[in-house]
Amino acid sequence: MVLPLPSDWDPWVQTACGLAVLALVALLARAIAQSLLCRLRGPQQGSAPTRWARVLLHPKVLRRAAQIVPSLAVQIGIAAVPHLPGAAAEVIRNVAVALTVLHAVRTLHALLDAALEQQQREEAAQQPTGRSIKSYVQLGKLLLGLVGAIVIVAALVDRSPLILLSGLGAMSAVLMLVFKDTLLSFTAGLLLSTNDMLRVGDWIEMPQVGADGFVIDIALHTVKVQNWDKTITTVPTWRLMSESYRNWRGMFGSGGRRIKRTLRLDTASVHFLEAAEVDRLSRIALLQPYLEGKRRDITQTHAALEMRLGPQAAEPANQRRLTNIGTFRAYVDAYLRAHPGIHQEMALMVRTLEPTPEGAPVELYCFTATTAWVEYEAIQGDIFDHLLAILPEFGLRAYQSPSGNDIREGLLGLRAGLAVPESLAS
Repeated sequence: MVLPLPSDWDPWVQTACGLAVLALVALLARAIAQSLLCRLRGPQQGSAPTRWARVLLHPKVLRRAAQIVPSLAVQIGIAAVPHLPGAAAEVIRNVAVALTVLHAVRTLHALLDAALEQQQREEAAQQPTGRSIKSYVQLGKLLLGLVGAIVIVAALVDRSPLILLSGLGAMSAVLMLVFKDTLLSFTAGLLLSTNDMLRVGDWIEMPQVGADGFVIDIALHTVKVQNWDKTITTVPTWRLMSESYRNWRGMFGSGGRRIKRTLRLDTASVHFLEAAEVDRLSRIALLQPYLEGKRRDITQTHAALEMRLGPQAAEPANQRRLTNIGTFRAYVDAYLRAHPGIHQEMALMVRTLEPTPEGAPVELYCFTATTAWVEYEAIQGDIFDHLLAILPEFGLRAYQSPSGNDIREGLLGLRAGLAVPESLAS
């Protein structure tokens, strides 16, 4: 089939007019295709039945799909241009094929972008899972780009793509070196996703790279972490598989956040409780059950000692007595079990650690009923404020290393106490 042009025109004029008509037909075909695709999307806009329908009918996908039509029209109609040399027709056809492949690859890229956008929209609207397909989308775009580049070059040089692929096989070592990070990152991303080791929104700590905050993006090559100071740390994906890091997701999922802090007491303030002190502490409601039980146990123990030791049972060293630090530990345990901000179904204990030159440490080990950072710090602060303030009730003191001011005041007091005798002064 030849385009109907006047036969008395010069051949080059007929060729030029044929090419112009072919260009107009290609542009018209694009306009018609774009109009039809827009009409196809119109009734389905906002009400596509499935996610894949919404992805396929994305405006960007349809717009790029319409750009494939002109090059297809050129491939079909180039043979109808009169008096066009065969070599020129072959060149134009090869360029049209290359443009067709280019626009097809761009359409597939838009399709992948639309799938990622749809997944992110669903994550924002529903309960987020933290799993992103961004790395897979980036890898797919990279592979499509490589395949498309090979086919385009093959079309332009009018050779089979298999010839180019065989040449690339000889360059496999170079390609492995060039795409080393890409391959490592993809493998690491696949393992992280398959084993559910990292999600968007996880709080991770990776001191070796300065990362301490929430994961905001997981891509093919990098993972972005927003630190607590609002800075962004970019970590290569492969490092998350080759190096260790801490993920706090388990803490958030458990519903409780751990308090593990010691209160250092001055060992010089530790002593046995006298009867008057026990009576005074018995008026504390949280200690009443503990002291009543201890009194019964001590009475039974003393009775057994009198029967076994006789008069020697009256010696204080032979008697069982309460200590202020042990009673304080019992009070802290009761206080935590009655505190509304402490998770009562998780581990809770108060223990005395090995004494050190900095005093006798009493450690609190428990979990708050919330994982929110601000609320957690508020609960922890209230607990230790209360315990520090109530220490004098038990005759205890918090350990504090002497400062320069303490030493100066002590020396002044010592100097004032060593007054010069009047006989020497005269």
